[in-house]
Amino acid sequence: MAVTPEKKQRLSVYLEPELKRRLADFADRRQQSASLIAEAAIASFLSPDADERKEAAIVKRLDRIERYVQRLERDLEITSEALALFIRFWLNSTVSLPEAVQVEARVKGGERYDRFITALGRRITQGQKLQQEILEESDRKG
Repeated sequence: MAVTPEKKQRLSVYLEPELKRRLADFADRRQQSASLIAEAAIASFLSPDADERKEAAIVKRLDRIERYVQRLERDLEITSEALALFIRFWLNSTVSLPEAVQVEARVKGGERYDRFITALGRRITQGQKLQQEILEESDRKG
């Protein structure tokens, strides 16, 4: 008894009109049937190679994200160190005020803090970056 090969099975699918048009155009350019193109696309989608390509693309994106996070961590560490150094320098070089002028100094400090917050908000909304300013300044000096 001879074994007969299985016949191809019919599959009916619904496609968006634009996708159907693109499939027909592609099939015409390749001088192939739309059915053959769709079968090859489905086979490619279901093949292990497709999964490997997807995985490789995901790994590539994850590597890019990891490098980005590493740069952020580095920048955050530099910023933290710069702030700590500034605070230490400021505390070591600022003389304590006599009690008689401390109230007035607190009021002035509050006003300066409010101006600082306003300036910070303005810089953030304008997108100015201190890092860029530092680079530009070092280029001018260097």
